[in-house]
Amino acid sequence: MLILLLSDVHANFPALQAVLKYFSFTSFDLICNCGDSLVYGPFPNETLHWMQQNAGYSILGNTDRKVKKVLRGKTFNKPGKVEKRVMYTWTADQLDKKSKHYLLSQKKTASFSLPSISLRLFHGSPDHPNEFLFPNTPLLRFQELALSHPDTIIITGHSHTPYHKQLGSTHFINPGSVGRMFDSNPDASCAILQIKNSVVSVKHFRVKYDIARTVTGLASAGLPEIYQLMYLSGRKLN
Repeated sequence: MLILLLSDVHANFPALQAVLKYFSFTSFDLICNCGDSLVYGPFPNETLHWMQQNAGYSILGNTDRKVKKVLRGKTFNKPGKVEKRVMYTWTADQLDKKSKHYLLSQKKTASFSLPSISLRLFHGSPDHPNEFLFPNTPLLRFQELALSHPDTIIITGHSHTPYHKQLGSTHFINPGSVGRMFDSNPDASCAILQIKNSVVSVKHFRVKYDIARTVTGLASAGLPEIYQLMYLSGRKLN
């Protein structure tokens, strides 16, 4: 089984399109997305429409959950920075009926099973959607999670940091961020998961995309300039 792993697109549809073009000659059995499809990029509807049509499993991230709050007329205390709050309210205002319905139907986690192994999608960690898991997260923390999820492939996002760790029979995979990497390399990040005869293999990829299109979209929408600089630099500036 060949699975394309995506996460943290952040409404950067040109980056998502570049990933799809890169793998245009690859036939995937399934596409999984670990959330944060929205906010900070200028193409929220295009991103959600594609996810609805193509992702077998797509879950909510923290930015998606906040947009849901806005749609439901609720208030939120975080983020406190004005430019971030602008992005949340702008995103909610842009969503069409189809996107709203899809977003409101999404869940925080997803799971499915194959012979001898189960796969679970989380945005942050199995314990909390806002917990960051990095390659250098203490081994003890991964061991704690592995004890709770034996014989499981745990796929996460949120940290925007690609890695694959195996602890016993448990695999931890983060494909990185399609739309908003923070390592000073703005290229999109994703991963391919292959399961063959119960053997698990993972390969990560970085894909160049048309950053100018994303930056132009932000400028045309009158969104805070800091996000143009963020995409150009591949760094988290706020």
